[in-house]
Amino acid sequence: EVQLQASGGGLVQPGGSLRLSCAASGFTFSINAMNWARQAPGKGLEQVSYISSGGGYTVYADSVKGRFTISRDNAKNTLYLQMNSLKPEDTAVYYCRQGTIRGQGTQVTVSS
Repeated sequence: EVQLQASGGGLVQPGGSLRLSCAASGFTFSINAMNWARQAPGKGLEQVSYISSGGGYTVYADSVKGRFTISRDNAKNTLYLQMNSLKPEDTAVYYCRQGTIRGQGTQVTVSS
């Protein structure tokens, strides 16, 4: 059974930073591409970043390009999302996903 547990969210002021982590289990993490998606209140799910299985290829949504960095540690079965220069519009529940499979998300709130 695929299990994905995101953590690291919280309340941060505009311009601040957070680092999200996702512990993965139940599948061979190192051979699977992964992605982060978010869902803001009243809105649909938006994929914000993608990373290939080896980590050498990444893609970002225009809304986060230059501010967010996705990475992974295949030895630790862990996915990361470094989020800098956060904006109020980044407020959402963030999920890590293997394809379209997602686990519990972590709430990120950007507010002064």
